[in-house]
Amino acid sequence: MASHEEDCSPDTLAFMELAIQQAKLAMDSLEVPVGCVIVEDGKVIASGRNRTTETRNATRHAEMEAIDILLEHWQKNGLSKLEVAEKFSNCYLYVTCEPCIMCAAALSILGIKEVCYGCANDKFGGCGSILSLHLGSSEPLKSHGVPQGKGFKCTGGIMASEAVSLLRTFYEQGNPNGEEGCDITASCDVQFALIVSSKASQTSGSTGNALNMHTYSLILTYIWVLSQVQNQKLTVENI
Repeated sequence: MASHEEDCSPDTLAFMELAIQQAKLAMDSLEVPVGCVIVEDGKVIASGRNRTTETRNATRHAEMEAIDILLEHWQKNGLSKLEVAEKFSNCYLYVTCEPCIMCAAALSILGIKEVCYGCANDKFGGCGSILSLHLGSSEPLKSHGVPQGKGFKCTGGIMASEAVSLLRTFYEQGNPNGEEGCDITASCDVQFALIVSSKASQTSGSTGNALNMHTYSLILTYIWVLSQVQNQKLTVENI
């Protein structure tokens, strides 16, 4: 994972500034201030911000919000799974904080081309801080002929001070949705990390980075189903 803010292009800084604006919108809504944009061919095609409190769903991180916008749009346009995979492989994500384990696994499975982030996520980071899911797997999972679990380029430290400043302001004024500065969005990451650590010890005997992507896919599917049931988008009969 590289970190060279001084070498960033004006476009990279401009896109990160848009992500910062999304994070500010999250803070204005009393959410943990993390925001992102997804870019294709030099144009922003989706944006997202934390909405875990608003939706009462701990999986609704900024990245997942932006991803769902794209999936819904492309599916409405009749794109096949292969076409969606091809689209994602040409996309760049700019996010104010290092993607958590859940989000990094999803980005790897979807095959994002590159991720640029602001500050590190020392407790739940999936792009080098805790796990290095951006490195991918030597044997990517295939689903309906679509390769999954691909690695992606990752650059951190871009406008990190701005991202940290937002988080510091949020927690210094007291997280209105948590206790003693505890991030309520972390609950799914804690559970996910525990499952990953358990599975990793069974499959590799040492490090979680050796965990195969099939396990990630199953866990993500499980989390997604739980979130849909919580939002009453699925019933027991539908599952």
